[in-house]
This record gives sequence, structure tokens and C-alpha cells, in this order.
Amino acid sequence: MNRDGRYAPSPSGDLHLGNLRTALLAWLFARSQDSRFVVRIDDLDPDRSDPRIADRQLADLRALGLDWDEAERPLRQSDRGGAYAAALERLAAAGLIYECFCSRREIREAPSAPHGELPEGAYPGTCRTLSSAERERRQRAGQPAALRVRAGAAEVSFADRLHGACSGVVDDFVVRRKDGAHGYLLAVAVDDAAQGIGEVVRGADLLASSPRQIWLAKALGLPAIESWAHVPLVLGPDGRRLAKRHGAVSLADRTALGETPTAVLGLLASSLGLCEPGDRPRPRDLLAGFEPDSLPTAEASVAIAWE
Repeated sequence: MNRDGRYAPSPSGDLHLGNLRTALLAWLFARSQDSRFVVRIDDLDPDRSDPRIADRQLADLRALGLDWDEAERPLRQSDRGGAYAAALERLAAAGLIYECFCSRREIREAPSAPHGELPEGAYPGTCRTLSSAERERRQRAGQPAALRVRAGAAEVSFADRLHGACSGVVDDFVVRRKDGAHGYLLAVAVDDAAQGIGEVVRGADLLASSPRQIWLAKALGLPAIESWAHVPLVLGPDGRRLAKRHGAVSLADRTALGETPTAVLGLLASSLGLCEPGDRPRPRDLLAGFEPDSLPTAEASVAIAWE
């Protein structure tokens, strides 16, 4: 089985301790199985991405002792527009996309989708059956259109190494926004295939989006991700997902308080039971005792103890 892994941060802000713990876990999953590990910069949205932040993120990963293959210049989504456009063309040729003119308010106020099994908040399919005349009328009126897939409320099942058997119903999600930017799921599916990724290790908050990515990869004829692992999130002292409001949450914040990167790594590892509190391991010190399938599930996420 292909266990090549990746970590793909978005350069919209400095990595916090939760991001860094997920990066550590993604690295441990791959390296403990003698697999490749790559870093990718998911800078798909130019309005929210900053190359200076991307450089700081890479520096933080290196400071923790994480290494990766293809290290000279990690793949950046901002360089991949041609690959995403080609993927859209394949979907169009297969009749699997359509224009959607709906505003967010119209989607919120629309009646429930005819497929009752769609999850709450899913797109109800309003524009799926627009007539050619109505579509042309809206185009002449200058209404911008997103592109959505025709998923047909497909049910997708997969196995997660921490959560076991999972499934979800796929709605008609966006693969190109109204402003012309390619959709995140489209880019991720195309890039994971291009980089030969076999195992995706990422935060448990993305578990619900996996059926969409699996469906899209199949629709594009791309190799399937062979293994998934959605790891627990880091919580703040208040039990909520870690965020800037919790104070010193980045590596720079912690070093400004006098902690070394090795101490921060020990804090991350001890929160997962990979070492004792106060230990100062290097990433490779954690490999021998690392058992991926024994990690806690999202429901058992543990807050990092503040010092």
C-alpha cells in the first residue's frame, strides 16, 4: 500500500500549535512507514495568501526538526492553474459540471433539496436543471456563475485509521468560484494525485469533506487515496479549538516566552502520549514508539496544557 504523505498548510497566517501538531503527526505517519513525505503550499486564494507567511511556515517546520522530500521548492497551488483548468475541462466533457448563479442568501433560503439525505447546509440543486434560455438570460444580465459538480447525492464510504468506517452523501459542491478561482477540493484532488500521495493525514475538522474529495478523484479518473487518518485537534484551555484568542499559540510566540523549538516539540508530543511531559525529543526519537492506530480520536481531543 502507498503510504506517501503530505502536509499542506495555507499561508493565510502563521502556524499555531494545532497546525504544528498535525504536521508532526503527518510526518510521523509517513516516516514510521518508510514512506515519502512532502510539503505543499496551498496558496490557492490570492486574497488570503502571503508568500512571506509561507516562508515562515516552512521555517517553523524546519525549526521543529521536520524534513521533507522535494525540499528545494515545495509545490505551490498558485503555480498550478493550468492543471486545475484541465481537470475542469475533463469534468465538462463528461457532463459533470454546471453553472450556478445562486447567491449565498438564495442558497440559505432555498427549499430543501429533493434528496432528503443530503446533509444540512448542502447545495439544494437550484441551478442544476436551469433551461438553456434561462441560463442565457442570466449570462446576458451579467450574473457571475460558479461551477458545480453533478454529484447526484452519491454516497461515498471509506475507512479512516482513527475513526473506522465512514460515509457521506456528496452534494453538488463548487469546483470554480464566481470570481474564477478554482475550488479547494479540485486543487487538492489534482495535486494529491500529481504528487503520488497515498495517505492523507489531516485534522479531524476535515473528515466531513473527504467524501467530496474521493468522489471528485474518481470522477476525474485519478488514483484513489489509499488511506485516511483524521487526527485530533488541539484545544485551548477553554476547550475550544485553538486560535489566536488563546494567546501565545505560534512557535514565534512560544520562543518569545523563552521556550526552545525542542521544548515546543516535546509539548506537542506529550499531548498525544508520545513522550513524557518535560521531555525534549527530536522528531526521529518519536518514531520507534509511534503507533498510528493507537492515537486518540477526534472525540478525545486533548487540550495542550499551558505553562
